[in-house]
Amino acid sequence: MNQDRTELAELVLDVADQVPSGAVTTYGLVAEAVRAVSGHGHPRHVGSVMAAFGAEVPWWRVVRADGTLPRQLRERALEHYRAEGTPLTPFVPVRVDLERALWDAPSRWQAPVAGPRA
Repeated sequence: MNQDRTELAELVLDVADQVPSGAVTTYGLVAEAVRAVSGHGHPRHVGSVMAAFGAEVPWWRVVRADGTLPRQLRERALEHYRAEGTPLTPFVPVRVDLERALWDAPSRWQAPVAGPRA
C-alpha cells in the first residue's frame, strides 16, 4: 500500500478499478460499498480520494448522483465514454444515463480478501 494513502482510500480506488468498461457507479455507492467493509466512508471522502489519486484508476466511471462529473473533467470523460460505449443522455452537460449504465458497487464489488489492493 502506498504510504501516502489510507486504507480507506485504497478501498475507494479498488472499487473504482472494478467498475466495468461502459458502466459507471456513483460517489455515494462507492462510499456505501467501502462502508460495508470498513465501517467508514462518505461520498465527499470518495470525491477527495478520486481527486487526489483517481488517475490510477478509470476515474470517469465514478460520477455524481446525477450522472455528471465536475465541469473540468467532462470533456476528457466524454472521450472515454464514447470509446467504451457508455450510455449517455442527450442533455448538456455530458451526463451518463444512469438507468442504463449504473453498476451497483455495494452488491457487485469484490472486496479484497486480505486487505486493500497493493
